[in-house]
Amino acid sequence: MQRLGVVLGHLKGRPDTDSGPALQAARCLSGAPRASAADVVVVHGRRTAIGRGGRGGFKDTTPDELLSAVLTAVLQDVNLSPAELGDICVGNVLQPGAGALMARIAQFLSDIPETVPLSTVNRQCSSGLQAVANIAGGIRNGSYDIGMACGVESMSLADRGNPGNITSRLVEQKKARDCLIPMGITSENVAERFGISREKQDAFALASQQKAARAQSKGCFQAEIVPVTTTIRNDKGTERSVTVAQDEGIRANTTMEGLAKLKPAFKEGGSTTAGNSSQKAGLTVGDVDIFEINEAFASQAVYCVEKLRIPPERVNPLGGAVALGHPLGCTGTRQVVTLLNELKRRGKRAYGVVSMCIGTGMGAAAVFEYPGK
Repeated sequence: MQRLGVVLGHLKGRPDTDSGPALQAARCLSGAPRASAADVVVVHGRRTAIGRGGRGGFKDTTPDELLSAVLTAVLQDVNLSPAELGDICVGNVLQPGAGALMARIAQFLSDIPETVPLSTVNRQCSSGLQAVANIAGGIRNGSYDIGMACGVESMSLADRGNPGNITSRLVEQKKARDCLIPMGITSENVAERFGISREKQDAFALASQQKAARAQSKGCFQAEIVPVTTTIRNDKGTERSVTVAQDEGIRANTTMEGLAKLKPAFKEGGSTTAGNSSQKAGLTVGDVDIFEINEAFASQAVYCVEKLRIPPERVNPLGGAVALGHPLGCTGTRQVVTLLNELKRRGKRAYGVVSMCIGTGMGAAAVFEYPGK
């Protein structure tokens, strides 16, 4: 494939050291009969660990520092000159202006020159996945050969309670008013409308925690996580240095009994709690090896699994947002990185799907193919 040849011409690969194997690439077998310069290849992906909002190791770390750590690590991993980048797109939800200023600062902190353009995108929970789609689109239409898609969020430092400046005319249109419905209430509506019981949600949440704990103990996330050394402050203002190298939200000791004791988080008598919330491609459900469904809430994830009759063992095999967390602008890219690393670990040709629900009544999904070793 012409584009793959161009990309590999830029990427020298890292030498064989203890840091990891040399960079390799393989042709996409399913696309072989239609191979063209429009093919888009995902070469590499990393992420930080996900901290606990307001209490974890990143509670005082600004999102530009988090983003810069990953930008720097990815460029070093593939031994790529920053000047070779044709574009950068960053998904972000909670920073002013979708984080445009913050992301550009992160670019310069990573020694990426100003000649490389950067944009940000806010499609709420799918912002990170939208960044991937935007960069893939730019490559596919020939605007550039190499780009970086990113997502970043600090749930600890951002103001989540301010919807911004909105017209009073929204009261005249029901769908406009509905845009302000809290997502937690939407989760309750899904549970009630489609009969997703509290017990089903808790069972799904328990499975997510167990899968994530098992994956963490086996080191399945090590290849994707960039350790970040940062500063944390206590209530008295005393600072200390910490290195965050693993996800903090995983609770290996989660039980059904413990989940059953949690109070509903969004409305009296509801079923959504702090423990359980967080055909175009020509494929059928049976063709897909892994479904990375964002677990914004267990109710919506359970509904998707039941409605599409997805075998549970194919859903979020390393756990999902219930266990790992859901930093809004980051989640889409986190899912892509986790999916592709898991497909690579398995080593055979396979398909994966990344999907999520989106605030204000939307959804998104993308199909990825791993060509095998």
